[in-house]
Amino acid sequence: MNKTALYPGTFDPITNGHFDIIERALNLFDEVIVAVAESLDKKPLFSLDDRIEMARLATAHLGERVRVVGFDNLTVDLAHSVGADVIIRGLRAVSDFEYELQLGYLNNSLDTAIETVYLMPKLKHAFISSSIVRNLLKFNGRTDHLLPAPVQEVIRGMQTCTLP
Repeated sequence: MNKTALYPGTFDPITNGHFDIIERALNLFDEVIVAVAESLDKKPLFSLDDRIEMARLATAHLGERVRVVGFDNLTVDLAHSVGADVIIRGLRAVSDFEYELQLGYLNNSLDTAIETVYLMPKLKHAFISSSIVRNLLKFNGRTDHLLPAPVQEVIRGMQTCTLP
């Protein structure tokens, strides 16, 4: 029986911390679906299509066990539609825990068959967040140590055309 996990997020942009969580999840599950949320309320820097493309490029070498999809509905509804009964969430610090715990309880209240699994990135990635990366990008700061190389290339190309 194949076990599929859903890893939802805004991924604005996908970072080495996110990528680390994906790799860890692959050690536990047969398939990991990276679900890029539209999240218009968060006012993402990158378009949904750009974020999906960056996630695909960052995970392409992992093979068919990783799939990237975009979504704009409830996470549990997406989980149903892709056959996932586990939702992966990343925890960097204690400050993430309360919010992530609330999301896990909310999702479980909507469907008790869906479990939430919390994974921590390696310590060297624990400080990385998409918001930190976006702030660095605004000031042309160095981000190559925070982003997967293919994502860095996409952003570098966008910077020559000016970021959105």
